[in-house]
Amino acid sequence: MSSFSTASTPPRCVLVLGANGRFGAAAAQAFRDAGWRVLAQVRRTPAAPAEGIEAVTVPLADTDALARAAAGASVVVHAVNPIYTRWDEEAMPLLEAGLAVAQRLGAHFMLPGNVYNFGESMPPLLREDTPQRPSTRKGEQRVAMEAAIARACESGDITGTVIRAGDFFGAGSGSWLDLAIAKSLREGKLVYPGPMGLAHAWAYLPDLARAFVAVAEQGGAGFRTLHFGGHTLTGTELLAALEHAAAELGIAPARGFRHGGMPWGFIRAVGFVHPMWRELARMSYLWRVPHALDGRRLAALYGVRSTPLPQALRSALIELGLAGANRAIVAA
Repeated sequence: MSSFSTASTPPRCVLVLGANGRFGAAAAQAFRDAGWRVLAQVRRTPAAPAEGIEAVTVPLADTDALARAAAGASVVVHAVNPIYTRWDEEAMPLLEAGLAVAQRLGAHFMLPGNVYNFGESMPPLLREDTPQRPSTRKGEQRVAMEAAIARACESGDITGTVIRAGDFFGAGSGSWLDLAIAKSLREGKLVYPGPMGLAHAWAYLPDLARAFVAVAEQGGAGFRTLHFGGHTLTGTELLAALEHAAAELGIAPARGFRHGGMPWGFIRAVGFVHPMWRELARMSYLWRVPHALDGRRLAALYGVRSTPLPQALRSALIELGLAGANRAIVAA
């Protein structure tokens, strides 16, 4: 009689750096849902830990201790995102610390990228091989970060992937959707930051997180950049879709929504004394330059797809607590 072992194979393990942020939390949940063991590096243990996710409170700066705490992790997701006004001081040192942890683990290093690299002269469709011509300091920093990952991969100790995406929405608060566009939805007003007829790239965050899992599960060699197509929408299309989602949730005003724009001139003026507004004004070209991400390669290689826009927007509004808003708005 032949014998065999009934011991199950241990699940693959991922270390998510900065798991208390929006993308980090979404990535941790996506890997958990796919059956991975998830180590979530956070500054402090959460009061209500997410089920199936192990909090690791070792500081990122203590790379040796963090690598020991994450022994066995084959993937490191760098979801660390400094405060917008502190990128100059913190973005590259934090990335280098994340790379050091990945090198100690011999892991696959993954970073969520954005379109800052391409600058104000970017073409309407951004492919993986589109030349990068940053026109802002933040764009230069993003180019330098990706170059640092590529150099680290040259040693052969790690592999690396950047998955570039448009503006996030969904999975909680902290995006243009809730901070500006739907901020006054309860009062029957929607605001769009740029000209209504220009295309803008968006990524529903749970979809992007699942794309990270799909790529991590197949692995890869060397360094590569992939584009997540997400949703490309003009302002007109986005506001129309939001109005439809609000109507389905019973939170649309009977007389229809009022539309407004962003006072960029005022924001630039206040930016002389308010650092955050200054940084926002510097990146305002993203609303004046039409752009989309070509996600065909990611879709073809890994089967990555996006949630249909109506469903994604409904979920985003529910997660923001807007579906529970005062129903009196319906009769406004």
